[in-house]
Amino acid sequence: MTTARQILILGHGEMGQAMDYLLKSQHTIDIWEKFPRFDFPYVSLQESAPRADIVLFCLPVNPHREVAQAIASLLKNDCLCVSIAKGLDESGKTAAQIFAENLPAQQPYALLYGPMISEEIRAGRHAFAQLGCHDLRSFETMRDCFRDVPLLMTHSCDIAGISWSVILKNVYAMAFGMADELKLGDNVRGFLVVVALQELNRIVIEMGGHSGTPYHLAGLGDLITTATSISSHHHELGRKLARGETTGITGEGPHTLKMIHQYQLFEIQQYPLFQLIHSAVQHSENVRGKFEDYFEQFFQDSQNASFTQ
Repeated sequence: MTTARQILILGHGEMGQAMDYLLKSQHTIDIWEKFPRFDFPYVSLQESAPRADIVLFCLPVNPHREVAQAIASLLKNDCLCVSIAKGLDESGKTAAQIFAENLPAQQPYALLYGPMISEEIRAGRHAFAQLGCHDLRSFETMRDCFRDVPLLMTHSCDIAGISWSVILKNVYAMAFGMADELKLGDNVRGFLVVVALQELNRIVIEMGGHSGTPYHLAGLGDLITTATSISSHHHELGRKLARGETTGITGEGPHTLKMIHQYQLFEIQQYPLFQLIHSAVQHSENVRGKFEDYFEQFFQDSQNASFTQ
């Protein structure tokens, strides 16, 4: 039987509403919203944070630092802070890095990442996630919290690995949207899955994660969901880029590209598919030509590698 808990949901957008839908029948829910409506009983951080057993950050990553600093001194020592944010803030930091820098040293925190489309959750369909945390106690707490709802989770201790897997899948998902808009075909889609995962695995290792982490729910699982769903924002962004559109190219994927370039978090040139996507976001003309050049270079490099082996 699930233990009833006091849960504070930060943010009442699509994912905040989805978490409320999943948890309200078994737990006591408080909801905080930075820009509250007058027709909903939102709470203040000052009244809700001290009583929370779990705080769900259902916010974009940018407000994480401000909110974490605001509640850090209010939380119980064993209150678990959990983020679902899949991006980088304006300083190029992940949600996990922001938690580590702004919460008390003993405060437990975790990341909940995977195929979790909010519309499907609210429709009662299954969702799947990895919970990234340093200790099994936090995982057991979250698994018990979601025990009788259709959100199934596994545990990962690779905080950096799942963070970068889920952050970068938004970038790679745009390539699938471009390819679909250009009608490059199912063969290209299959090729993109393989190459995206190969690059993603290399980047994860470079950023301090473990090899193989991208092949699980936070990487491959969320990539396929984002790259193929008709409701995917980043898939649609890719379609817009392939049409040469330059307005409305916003979201966590484009922002991630900007932060990686601005802070030189890794060398984009070392990852040709990633570089193609970055080039298309910067200059969306002739995306088809960019793909043709990419394919030509890929197969040339592959032939050279085969020749030298």
